[in-house]
Amino acid sequence: MKRQIIKIDSDTCNGCGACVTACHEGAIGMKDGKAVLLRDDYCDGLGNCLPVCPTNAITFEEREALAFDEKSVNNAALTSELKIPSAPLACGCPGTQSKTFTRKGPFNEPLTPHIALASQNPAAPANGETESCLMQWPVQIKLVPVNAPYFAGANLLVAADCSAYAYASFHQDFIRDHITIIGCPKLDAGDYTEKLTAIIKENDIKSLTIVRMEVPCCGGLANAATEALKASGKFIPWQIVTITTDGKKR
Repeated sequence: MKRQIIKIDSDTCNGCGACVTACHEGAIGMKDGKAVLLRDDYCDGLGNCLPVCPTNAITFEEREALAFDEKSVNNAALTSELKIPSAPLACGCPGTQSKTFTRKGPFNEPLTPHIALASQNPAAPANGETESCLMQWPVQIKLVPVNAPYFAGANLLVAADCSAYAYASFHQDFIRDHITIIGCPKLDAGDYTEKLTAIIKENDIKSLTIVRMEVPCCGGLANAATEALKASGKFIPWQIVTITTDGKKR
């Protein structure tokens, strides 16, 4: 029969695996680090996978395909639930799968500096080690899905990837209670403006913090973020923080 079904462009796919998680029918899997449609009869043609794809590699096409087999899908889902443990995803890059982490402390705190000392940080565990404040994965701007659930009600941190290495208390002062995305305009291909605009426009972002290095090339990140905010048409609190190459806030 001829019907609407998804099509995945392997050249555009970055192998993040977000579509595999979004497809509740199990129609999509990973092969050689790329998403592929495993079975036509498991694809319902509704496209839950489309909005989570960060590279827009998934589209609809109308072609000859097997009819959607809801009964088989339900049986496969039941069998999968009975497996303990569940089989790992066969993905060329499983580390790009979207995840969220539970951290101590409130999620939507105002944009105020946090105490940097681990001993005075309420998120620090009893053993004295400093706990990571990262709340989600992935963090690279190119990899995060635009409609990831962790963007809902988020204080968004857009940071230059070098800044976390230069500034010693980066987790406590910036990442804590924020959804963090990073990039380097000098090394990453393309411009971030379109992706950042979509993230801000399509999600309930509460605030925006941009952390850049003092080097000139890092201005591209700040410009992309501020232009994205303007293009989104939203009015939310925002700030730019500059880190010097010797690790100080300017």
